[in-house]
Amino acid sequence: MLRSLSKNVPKTSRLTRRAGNQAATHVRAIHSAPPWRPASTLDEWVAKEARPISLRQLMFFSRSLTEARLLSSANYVRTELPTRLAHRIRDMQTLPYVVVTNPYISQVYEMYYKAFESFRRVREIKTLEDNEAFCKKMNQKLQEHLTVIPKLAMGVLECRDLMNPEHMDKFMNTMLRSRISRRVISEQHIALHEIFKSSKHVPDSKSPETEFIGDVFLKCNAKEVVTRCGEEVRALAAAAYGPSTMLPEIKVVGHLEATFPYILSHLEYIIGELLRNSVQAIVEKQKQCPSPPSTPPPIEVTICESPQHVIIRISDQGGGIPRDILPYIWSFSKGPRRHQRLENLHQVPKMAATLQELRVDEASHGGHTTHHGSRHVTSLSSLSNRPPNLRLGMGLPSSRVYAEYWAGSLELHSLEGYGVDAFLQISKLGNKNEQLTTRASMDAV
Repeated sequence: MLRSLSKNVPKTSRLTRRAGNQAATHVRAIHSAPPWRPASTLDEWVAKEARPISLRQLMFFSRSLTEARLLSSANYVRTELPTRLAHRIRDMQTLPYVVVTNPYISQVYEMYYKAFESFRRVREIKTLEDNEAFCKKMNQKLQEHLTVIPKLAMGVLECRDLMNPEHMDKFMNTMLRSRISRRVISEQHIALHEIFKSSKHVPDSKSPETEFIGDVFLKCNAKEVVTRCGEEVRALAAAAYGPSTMLPEIKVVGHLEATFPYILSHLEYIIGELLRNSVQAIVEKQKQCPSPPSTPPPIEVTICESPQHVIIRISDQGGGIPRDILPYIWSFSKGPRRHQRLENLHQVPKMAATLQELRVDEASHGGHTTHHGSRHVTSLSSLSNRPPNLRLGMGLPSSRVYAEYWAGSLELHSLEGYGVDAFLQISKLGNKNEQLTTRASMDAV
């Protein structure tokens, strides 16, 4: 009976009713959304452009620091954080639904939305008391978001068969670059706040503190960074492989006096990862050799200074990158060792702003060292927290993101059976803006 009745109903009427039901469902879904997530609010912030900044501009805020300049810096960060978060939230909304519902990606989405809601509600900062409260809020979020990168990395690995790998890598690069940008401007402003509080507006010219403006190291010396990272990497290898293991010498040649303004922890991360790879490759090649030489071949680091760039070449004789790995060295999602990387990432639940790993049992100790006796700290010592066999598959792609962030570059050339040459190019003048994706991939879902 029902079937016969349905046959008598005009087709257009059935289609109209079906469309009406779909529209009603859509309306119910919209109205059932949490009240603290109005789509129009996110749309308003996505419509805004992020305003990239250069190292030189970061230094400008800090010179002859006054209350007016400090508050100007605070209001720049106050508007930039929700803008940059909004674009990344919109990017996550455009992912396939099956990807967004991955537990790791979903957790990151929730964290970003809560941070966006928190920062967009901050009113104009007019007093030092307002700025104090804002800095406390940023510090809290910086700590809360230490879990973001491992969660993103595990989510990307788990979803790699659900989305085009190239699109997934583009998404991960955009998320990572944007995250670096937010932490840079947040940490720089917090550093300025601390300087102003301590009344060190014009520090003693003989003090090591004058080498820094906020978190920007004015005279970053490539030779010193390579030497320091090399010592840490060798100490790590000696602890991991045993004191009897012969380790390669790290020789540094070229323009040894070259200096440039840079965020020290960024450079230490890149150099540390490249040297780690070289030392490990040489040691493991020696172990596989039936009659290894008494002294392993050295790692040669050449520093070249030009009017606008400093180029650092790291050359090793560790046998080159395995053929099955080489096509995927810049990918976060592709490669043959997915399951091992997932297992290893579970052992590193937190990663600091510089992506240096903080193990759970080390978190209470801070994992920081100081340089030149200054108050400035880096994550360099946390290199020793990760044994060589805990491979995350993120070192090279993350290092490239860091290198490109200030308009530099990182390239690798592998000679199978011989070794690898890594070329790191750094903009020397500090006048290049952050290289970030300022717009969401789509302005509406």
